Amino acid sequence: MTIQKVGVIGAGQMGNGIAHVFALSGYDVLLNDISEDSLNAAVALIDKNLERQVTRDKIAASEKADAMARIKTTMKLPDLGSTDLVIEAATERETVKQAIFEDLLPHLQPHTILTSNTSSISITRLASRTDRPEKFMGFHFMNPVPIMQLVELIRGIATDEPTFSACMQVVEKLGKTSATAEDFPAFIVNRILMPMINEAIYTLYEGVGSVKSIDTSLKLGANHPMGPLELADFIGLDTCLAIMNVLHDGLADTKYRPCPLLTKYVEAGWLGRKTDRGFYDYRGDEPVPTR
Repeated sequence: MTIQKVGVIGAGQMGNGIAHVFALSGYDVLLNDISEDSLNAAVALIDKNLERQVTRDKIAASEKADAMARIKTTMKLPDLGSTDLVIEAATERETVKQAIFEDLLPHLQPHTILTSNTSSISITRLASRTDRPEKFMGFHFMNPVPIMQLVELIRGIATDEPTFSACMQVVEKLGKTSATAEDFPAFIVNRILMPMINEAIYTLYEGVGSVKSIDTSLKLGANHPMGPLELADFIGLDTCLAIMNVLHDGLADTKYRPCPLLTKYVEAGWLGRKTDRGFYDYRGDEPVPTR
């Protein structure tokens, strides 16, 4: 099947990046959110990020103009019924995702492929609550979407070959690289990455090192571009906790137990960059460790 019109649900950090790369690659994009302010902010951010690409000679000004013209917004979920591919990029809570798909199903065309940008939730379980489990997949982009080259493609137990092939072709058209993951908790990237971040938080919790020494050690000792606590703040501590809970619940292994300090930061509302405080305080000119 030919995919031309793409619906993106959620205009947050991931959703606006997904809309950006699809529009730039020639797809018509319909971006949906329950908040008009979020939609307006997303379009403004896409415009700003595309302009940055123009100034760096990554794309031509005409490509930016064409991409922006391909993006439309709506607060009405049924409007996405006319799309060929839907990418759900709402908050990382299964009940929210299930409710979105339930509301959307009556309006879809028979050929529409449903996908979720979930970073950890069972694709098979999400698919089973829809009328098209064979046309349902995990389509997991990395953040920030315009820069990161990987897309994890996750088949549910019922996903058919034409659906998988169509999604793989889309990834190629976006100029990105796909990695196929089986449908187990957190897939590949987060199955490996999140326990490392969680262990870094345990290292802080147990007093082995300070925020600064832990991040410096991994940057200079393992050649990581960003320290694990800095990365946790970038991802969002609530997202890190949600993924660790999925791993802990889904694999029933104590090695995936979320660090109590991570839980405490989330309880405090210190979620990282998006709230201006996490393992670093971002309210000043320079980030300052909070421990």
